[in-house]
Amino acid sequence: MRIILTLLVLGTPFDRGTEVWQPLRRRGSLDHGPGGGPLATEVPPMSTAVDAVPERRERVRWPARLWIALLVSSGVIMLDGLENSMIAVSLPEIQRDLGIGAATAQWLMGAYILAFGGFLLLGGRFADLFGRRRVLVTAMSVFAALSLLGVVVDDPGLLIASRFVKGMAAAFTAPAAMALLTTTFPEGPQRNRAFGIFNVFEASGYSGGLLVGGLLAALDWRATFVMPIPVAVLVVVGALLVLPPDPPRAGRVRLDVGGAVTLVAGMLLLVFTVSSAADAGWASARTVGGFAATAALLAAFTVIERTVRHPLIRLGVLRDRGLVTANLSAALLYGGAMGFQFLLALYLQNLHGWTPLQMALVLLPAGLMVVVVGPVMGTLMDRFGVTRVLLAGLVAFVPSYLLMLRMGPEPDLWTVLVPASLLWGVGFALSISALMVAGTSGIADGEQGLASGLLTSSLQVGGAFGLAVVTAVIVPGTRLEELRAGVVAILVFAVLTLAVQLIRLRR
Repeated sequence: MRIILTLLVLGTPFDRGTEVWQPLRRRGSLDHGPGGGPLATEVPPMSTAVDAVPERRERVRWPARLWIALLVSSGVIMLDGLENSMIAVSLPEIQRDLGIGAATAQWLMGAYILAFGGFLLLGGRFADLFGRRRVLVTAMSVFAALSLLGVVVDDPGLLIASRFVKGMAAAFTAPAAMALLTTTFPEGPQRNRAFGIFNVFEASGYSGGLLVGGLLAALDWRATFVMPIPVAVLVVVGALLVLPPDPPRAGRVRLDVGGAVTLVAGMLLLVFTVSSAADAGWASARTVGGFAATAALLAAFTVIERTVRHPLIRLGVLRDRGLVTANLSAALLYGGAMGFQFLLALYLQNLHGWTPLQMALVLLPAGLMVVVVGPVMGTLMDRFGVTRVLLAGLVAFVPSYLLMLRMGPEPDLWTVLVPASLLWGVGFALSISALMVAGTSGIADGEQGLASGLLTSSLQVGGAFGLAVVTAVIVPGTRLEELRAGVVAILVFAVLTLAVQLIRLRR
């Protein structure tokens, strides 16, 4: 139903021609050349400069099968949002039903986030090496099976373990879905438009999950584990029916085991250290030791990649200034965004006793702004350029967070909370799509999975870092003065994100 409603909002007619892929027979299309990459000879390539304002072009009408391919990728990212938000509002019910403490219950979220953040880069590279459709279908099938296991499991330890494996599966589906999108739609107006729609599903998944999760948890928390299953099945079926098979590779894939082990271990330790820094203390032996061990593992990974004959990741891709800037901006942006949601929850739920459903309604204007702005993101980026749209989005976060400094003893819905939510939604809608376009532009098709994994990893690590920083700032509690100090912290995140992009423009 969510897919149908989104298509009604978009209002773009299907072109039910027989040559369903013909409009995109060019670099990034679903047609593949003999080496496994897309054909690039039939239409001259568009400019990859994200700062330029492209010429106005007649919009290409996408055929129905291409829409379905986009919905497959979008369904994956919507599922990630649903999974995170539904479990968040279900934790109190799970805790009471299974008789577990708050610390154990939090690991139902923490295990998923840890695995997701730790395996994203490996998942993105696997998509490049072994085929995006193959990786997507396999990992999504595992995701569905683990969701079913969550319906019947009563043992807390087994449930947490299943959540960890489910996070691993999601770490392979997310970059595969983004890579399918970037290699299906050529750089320029069509990819810009596709990313706008893609991010509508991301926002609707998260905001819809808060609402649906709250309703389902009130009935039976196990229903929140059932909800993702039909979505996952639809994604798998759509991928098998619509996406073309992965092209055969020229030779045998040689997996860099040493690189894979050090990369995953380093990323897992990094996410865990950042996520637990607020509880353990930033100067604690565990936190300092965790960061030191992370640095050692990632240094070992770098050495391996420079010396091994078939590296897991070509380190030269990390010298791409656009990719590096987009990743740094994504981490800072998401750090502030996660801090904003955390502070809002503390203010409304802990300080004033609001329910999760009431808080979700406060965030609903933000989700609606993404739904409204997302479908026209392609047009905005075509007309004004990716960088201008990105800067406009980053600027919108600043007044949003400034409004939150006006939090008072009683919630002010109409002059503080709703305007802040609207501005936050505008900022998110404009900046996330533009960052994804900027971070994947100019990257070779064979490394799009890696670029997508890097961007998603930056979002995850940045979000964990933002939560850790805000938690450290507001210690020891939820008094109004402490919450305002947390708002100052996320305001710093917003200013730094904007500064990164302005510095890039001056170079």
